[in-house]
Amino acid sequence: MVPRLPACPHLPAPPAHMDASALSAHGPARDVNFYLTALTYGHYLWQHGQVARAILKLDRALLSDLTGNEPVLRDWPLPYDAMAWLLRHAPPDIFIGNPRVHFQHLADRMNEPRREQRRWRTWACWGLARVVRPEFAADPKHAVEEPARELIFAQLVAHGIPGEPELWQAAMQRAGA
Repeated sequence: MVPRLPACPHLPAPPAHMDASALSAHGPARDVNFYLTALTYGHYLWQHGQVARAILKLDRALLSDLTGNEPVLRDWPLPYDAMAWLLRHAPPDIFIGNPRVHFQHLADRMNEPRREQRRWRTWACWGLARVVRPEFAADPKHAVEEPARELIFAQLVAHGIPGEPELWQAAMQRAGA
């Protein structure tokens, strides 16, 4: 039996039971409602010891189509702090894969819609993974130019929502960068 993991202070409290139907119920919409469900389901998976799947749900939340004006973002901002927290608190005996490689591959292979926004959010998570879990190596078989922190910030300015670059930068600082 997988131990119940502690609550993440950066994610909404999940209900007693959740499954993938919570996300599929949104159909193709990747709006604010999908965003909140992805955060909540990620937290549910985390608390039930499914750390790798929880990280993937935070990815899905980050890839949602938000303008920055959604009231929910006041309580549950883009989950950069949540991502760093999960990476830092993942028990060593629970599989999480290699987050650095995951984000590297995802960012380099991002498709539309909103390709650049989604791509730079993924590079931002890659930056967090490098700070929080420096023991994870890059994929030597995947030739990609890894962006500098300054470039990620600039691209979040260009493609993110208002305040996003500063939100990520603050998460990086809290993570130890």
